[in-house]
Amino acid sequence: MQIIDGKAVAAAIKEEIKAEVAQIIDNTDESAHLSAILVGHDPASETYVASKEKDCKSVGMMSSVYRLSERTTESELLETINFLNQDEEINGFIVQLPLPRHINVEKIIGSIDPKKDVDGFHPYNLGKMMLGQESFFPATPYGIVELLKRYKIDTAGKHCVVLGRSNIVGTPLSVMLSRKSDPGNCTVTICHSQTRNIKEHTTQADILIAAIGQPEFVTADMVKEGAVVIDVGIHRIADQSKRSGYSLTGDVNYNEVAAKCSYITPVPGGVGPMTSVALLMNTLKAFKANRK
Repeated sequence: MQIIDGKAVAAAIKEEIKAEVAQIIDNTDESAHLSAILVGHDPASETYVASKEKDCKSVGMMSSVYRLSERTTESELLETINFLNQDEEINGFIVQLPLPRHINVEKIIGSIDPKKDVDGFHPYNLGKMMLGQESFFPATPYGIVELLKRYKIDTAGKHCVVLGRSNIVGTPLSVMLSRKSDPGNCTVTICHSQTRNIKEHTTQADILIAAIGQPEFVTADMVKEGAVVIDVGIHRIADQSKRSGYSLTGDVNYNEVAAKCSYITPVPGGVGPMTSVALLMNTLKAFKANRK
C-alpha cells in the first residue's frame, strides 16, 4: 500500500508555478491576479478565502477579496461580479460558496465571465469539458486527476466507481476520467443516494473515488484488493483525546481500508491540498490566455 501524498505533490506544483510566475514578472513586470467575493461571515468560507490569499502570495501572484454583507442583495452581488468581469487587472475570480439563501446560486455562477471562471463552475466551461475541449476544470476533480498523473497510476481500461454526483466533484470527475486522455479512458460508474446495493459496485472498482459526504462511509468490505482509493470527504468528528476536541476523517474508514489498497489518499493531506493548488493552476492559465 502506498499513501498518495497530496500535500507533497501540491508543494511541488506550487514551486513550478512560482518559478513560472517569477519568469513572467521578469519578462513583463506583470503577475496573475486572483480575486474572491465573500458574502457574509461563514467561518469556513473565511478560512478558505484567507488560505487562497496565502497561496497566491506564496507563488508570487496578486490577490484581492471583496467582502460583502450577508444582507447584500442579488443585484448588488451581480454588480460586483460585472465590475470584476470588466476589470482587466483581474485574471480570474471566485464567488465563495455557500451564498445566503436569498441569492440564486445558478444565476450568480452564470453571470461570471467564463474566461475568468477559475472555479470551473460556469455552464460554458462545463460544456467545453464535456466535449473534451480546453477549459477551466473544477478544482477538486482537476486536483484528483493531477494526483493520478503525478503518481503514474494507470487508468486506461480501468473500472472507476465514483460515489457522489455533485456538479462540483462527482459529475465533472466522472466525465474527465472517461474522456480519451491520460489520465482517463476509464469505464466509469456513478453511485448516489438512490443507487441500490452500492457494495456490488464498489467491490468491482479498480479506482474508487469517495465524494459522498458521509464520514467513514466506505468500509473494508466495500473495497477489492489492490484498489486505488481517493477520499474527497473531510469531516470534523468529536474526539476528546485531541486538544482541539475533534479529529478529521474522510468518507473512507482509512484504518480499515488502507491495508487492502494499492494506493490511498489520507485525510487530511490528500485531496485537499490539490484542490487549493488547482485554483492556482487555473488562475495562471487564465493569465496566460488573457495575454494572448
